[in-house]
Amino acid sequence: MTDRDPRRDRLAFLVDPVALQRFEGGIILALSLLLFLKYSGAWLLYALLILAPDVFMLGYLRGPRAGAAIYNLGHTWLLPGLIGIVGLLAGPGADVPIALIWFSHLGVDRLLGYGLKLPTSFQDTHLGRIGRNR
Repeated sequence: MTDRDPRRDRLAFLVDPVALQRFEGGIILALSLLLFLKYSGAWLLYALLILAPDVFMLGYLRGPRAGAAIYNLGHTWLLPGLIGIVGLLAGPGADVPIALIWFSHLGVDRLLGYGLKLPTSFQDTHLGRIGRNR
């Protein structure tokens, strides 16, 4: 196979970290939705909480560096993962559905290209620049 072999083009996304992370976001979204459907199905709760992680944007009221740190805390797998673990270990309750909703939010963000924020500006993410001034 040469570099111009058409078979290589089908695998081009495997060497594109941004494309891979967007694809991962889609997988996380699908998985979290399927698990939510199977184990909870409280769609009113889902509708009420799907945008809740964006409350972490309020960190930007303290400036771009603090904003990025606070936003990133709410937009990594860390907090929903911990909530999910606690919920699974503690038994039935709202913890696991909340974690799944949070994972859905993060999956959508990654799928759409919204990444973790850099301390320079809200528009600067680890997946590239977002917004009108790309």
